[in-house]
Amino acid sequence: MITIEKLNTFGANTAEGLARCFGNEALYLKLVATIPGESNFDKLKDSIAAKDLKAAFEAAHALKGVLGNLSLTPLYTPVVEITELLRSNTDMDYKSLLDTILEKKDELGRLCAD
Repeated sequence: MITIEKLNTFGANTAEGLARCFGNEALYLKLVATIPGESNFDKLKDSIAAKDLKAAFEAAHALKGVLGNLSLTPLYTPVVEITELLRSNTDMDYKSLLDTILEKKDELGRLCAD
């Protein structure tokens, strides 16, 4: 089960995230717990594998919004980076950056499951 303490250890800015949820800790934690199952992670991965940078950008941009609103900084930071690279249609190997994003998502998933 996810807690504020676990999120602080993860590196999230929980004070900011809680403020966006009007201090409602239960709501904030419920929303955070949905992130590991967010379908846009798979869409991002699949779109990059297919070299569909437009679809990858759309998935990354959606993730950027939700992660930013919840102040999940360890995930938000690399998602912002990949979003901007995809926005400019940068032709590059996205594997390393994508791996970082997926590793942080999995880490958050483990925190939510414990």
